[in-house]
Amino acid sequence: MAEKVSASFRDPSGFMFKRDGEFYRQVNHSYKEDFDMLMSSGLYQHLSKANALIPHQEAELDLSPISDKAYKIIKPLQLDFISYPYEWCFNQYKDAAILTLSIARRALEYGMVLKDASAYNIQFHEGRPIFIDTLSFEAYKEGLPWVAYKQFCQHFLAPLALMAKTDIRLLALMRNYIDGIPLDLASALLPKSTKLNFGLATHIHIHAKSQQKYADQKLSQKELTGKVSKQALYNLLDSLLTVVRSLKVKTIMTEWADYYQDNNYTESSFEAKRDLVADFIKQINPKTVWDLGGNTGEFSRCASDLGISTVSFDIDPGAVQQNYAIVKSKKEKFMLPLLMDLTNPSPSIGWHNQERDSLKERGPADLIMALALIHHMAIANNVPLREVARSFAELGEHLLIEFVPKQDSQVVRLLSSRLDIFPDYNPGEFKEAFSEYYTILDEKPVTGSERTMYLMKRK
Repeated sequence: MAEKVSASFRDPSGFMFKRDGEFYRQVNHSYKEDFDMLMSSGLYQHLSKANALIPHQEAELDLSPISDKAYKIIKPLQLDFISYPYEWCFNQYKDAAILTLSIARRALEYGMVLKDASAYNIQFHEGRPIFIDTLSFEAYKEGLPWVAYKQFCQHFLAPLALMAKTDIRLLALMRNYIDGIPLDLASALLPKSTKLNFGLATHIHIHAKSQQKYADQKLSQKELTGKVSKQALYNLLDSLLTVVRSLKVKTIMTEWADYYQDNNYTESSFEAKRDLVADFIKQINPKTVWDLGGNTGEFSRCASDLGISTVSFDIDPGAVQQNYAIVKSKKEKFMLPLLMDLTNPSPSIGWHNQERDSLKERGPADLIMALALIHHMAIANNVPLREVARSFAELGEHLLIEFVPKQDSQVVRLLSSRLDIFPDYNPGEFKEAFSEYYTILDEKPVTGSERTMYLMKRK
């Protein structure tokens, strides 16, 4: 049986569906001419060869759940993990924006135009952004403006500008505004000084006022024809590229970004912990690993360096930014750093709460890693140990977790400004709570510390 993927229900050109655990895309007859042009013009070959557009193979038509509308069925490259823009660090978002504009510019060279500039059309594969919506191209029509201009500004430029010029935490607005941050809101939140920046003034502030002015007016395709030359489209894309490339986030000095330089590990105990983590990973031999609270990915790389698909989550934007910088500099293919607040993880949102999957719905992973995390959940956030265990058990089959006792410097740091109301936070209570959901396969002390590493399997 084929299961339609709810995230693509808005597209009249086709949709995604899943069959036998693999993803396919139906190309509707209504998109036939544009799809044939994409494939025959050389644009698809150019973009897929450059790893800019997801490659695909044609599949059997009878795979389709709605075959009477199907022109073709294609099977795209299968991705290990689907992430969303509100989970990216600033530089991931910036790279995604640059890729989108570069693809739009290249499409014009092949006589096509990018009609959809949604940030959700970008995923990260082998350390790089890749465009995944094969049906986002149509034949260029002389004189028409770029139909995706407003969408690009709302999905890419507004969040990037707000992160760079106001506060990096405003990325969270993308969770509330699934169709992109409204330009009037972005204009109101940006500092007045940005009105002196030509790119931001043009594409956000003036654009927002223009939207308000013409909100009640409807212009037909006929009225728009002949208004914008192809060179003007190139100029628009180049202007957007210039402003996106100019945006930089201030150096992120956050509480945990320098965690590995500010802890109670000696160099030898740090290496002992790394060896212990690597040994446990090899014992499980997982295909997928989620490292919860992965910081800059130091221990996540115990998995990704083995060629295991690894997602390294952290709440700290500074740590995720540093992790992504390492991925790029080393050209790592198996590491995906993402922002995630585990006490408020990404929910199911959008139409019928089904357009974007929750974190749990994107699992389960073969192995969950939770190193130096339990004290943040139990003490910093007052989450009972049993609740932590239940939550982790829903995310993956195996668990590699490090228990950090109260005498550890990091726990002392957490308790320094609050009353200790956690009498149940001890090794015995920890093992009892987690044994309700897991079988403990092994436990070993972390040499040079008072911490203990546990390997568990979900019951």
